[in-house]
Amino acid sequence: MIDKELANKINSEVDRLFDDQIKFTQELTRFPSLRGQEHTAQDFLFDELTKRDYALDRWTVNVDDIKDHPGFSPVKVDYSNAINVVATHRPRSETGKSLILNGHIDVVPEGPYEMWSRNPFDPLVEGDWMYGRGSADMKAGIVANIFALDALKSLGYSPAARVHVQSVVEEECTGNGALACLVRGYNADAAIIPEPVDDKLVRGNMGVLWFKVKVKGLPVHVRDAGSGQNAIEACFPLMQALRELEENWNSQKSAFKYYDKTEHPVNFNVGKIKGGDWASSVPSWCEFDCRISIFPDWDPKEKSLEIENCIRESSRKHSYLSNNPPEIEWNGFFAKGYVLEEGSEAEKVLGEAHFVSYDGEMKSFISPAYLDARVFMVYGDCPCLVYGPYSENIHGFDERVSLSSVKRVTKTIALFIADWCKLEKI
Repeated sequence: MIDKELANKINSEVDRLFDDQIKFTQELTRFPSLRGQEHTAQDFLFDELTKRDYALDRWTVNVDDIKDHPGFSPVKVDYSNAINVVATHRPRSETGKSLILNGHIDVVPEGPYEMWSRNPFDPLVEGDWMYGRGSADMKAGIVANIFALDALKSLGYSPAARVHVQSVVEEECTGNGALACLVRGYNADAAIIPEPVDDKLVRGNMGVLWFKVKVKGLPVHVRDAGSGQNAIEACFPLMQALRELEENWNSQKSAFKYYDKTEHPVNFNVGKIKGGDWASSVPSWCEFDCRISIFPDWDPKEKSLEIENCIRESSRKHSYLSNNPPEIEWNGFFAKGYVLEEGSEAEKVLGEAHFVSYDGEMKSFISPAYLDARVFMVYGDCPCLVYGPYSENIHGFDERVSLSSVKRVTKTIALFIADWCKLEKI
C-alpha cells in the first residue's frame, strides 16, 4: 500500500484537475457514439491521448480477425466505423505489474427526444449530476481512467509498468471490441473497467445471448381475416414459451455460487418488434429481437440450441407455424459470463485504494447484465475489476452520473495505479 503522504497528494491533485475532467467528460458525451457512429468520439480521444505522449494504436475491428475465437459474437452490421483506440504507456524500467484501463465508447439509442427533459447529447451539469446519453455508461469512466493518469503525471510520476488505456466499441451488443484488443495482443496482469456500478466491485456477471425470431404469415384482405394467418399474433405464443424458459432457467439458480440468493438472475427481454405492411391487411411477416442471460458456467452454444428447441416445440402446437416454422438468427451477444473469485491480489489493492478514497470498505455485488470483463476473465487469464461511479437511468431517459462519485472513483484508480504498477519519476 502506498504511503499516506503520497496518497494525500494524489487525492489533492485529482481534486485540482476535476473541473477539467468534467469539461472533458461533457465534450466526449456530446459525440453521439451510437452503434456505427463511434468514429468521431474515437477520433477525439485519439487526439487527446496523442497530446499526452502515449503510443497510440487505432484500427477498425475486422470480423475475419476474430470470427474463429470462442469469445466471438455474430454480427449482421457494417463495421466500417467500429474503431478501437488503445494508448500505451511504457516505463523506463518495469518494476510494477502491468494494467489495462478499459472502457467502451458506444452508447445505446436515446429514444424519443421529447421523453427527455433535456437534449441527451448536450450534457448538462446540475448540482452533483451530469446528464446525457453515455455520460454514465460509460464516458465518465473512460475519462476517469485518463485523468487518474493525468493526476500522477501532474505530480511528476508515471507508472513503473506497462499501462494500456483502451476505448472500445461494441460493448452494448457483442463484446467484439474488447475481444479484438485481446486478439491483437493486448493483455496485462490486471484490468479495471469503471462501469457505472454504484461505487462497488462486480463479483461476476451473467452471459448474454441475442437473437431475432422471424415469422411468416398468410396475407389476405381484413374482410377475410379468418382465412389468413396473422404473423404478428403468431409471435405471441413464441414469446410466452420463451418467458417460460426464462422461469425454468431461474429455477436452477441454487446450483450457482453467488447467484443462489439473487432474486431473478436470468432476464429475458423482447427489445424490438416490427411487422406487417398495412392496417387493412392481415400481416404476412413479423420479427422480434430478444435478449436473454445465462449463468456464468453455461455454454452459449448449448443454451442457443435449447432456445431453438423451445421455439420449435412451441411452433409445433400452432396450426400454421407447425408447417411454417420460424427462422432464428443469432445476431449479437453470444457471450459467457464470469465470476471474480474473492481473494485476488488485484482486488486487495483495489479495496485498499477504495478505503482511502471513500473512508469505508468496498462492497461487491453480482450483476445480471453483460460486461466486457468476461473477455479478460474467460479468455485472457486476467483478473478484471469492474468498479465505477454511482449513476441513475442508464439505458433510460435522463441518464445521469454523480460527479462526486466520479471524483472518488478517479482517486481510487490513481491510487490503485500507484500501488499496483508502482511509480517512477518523470
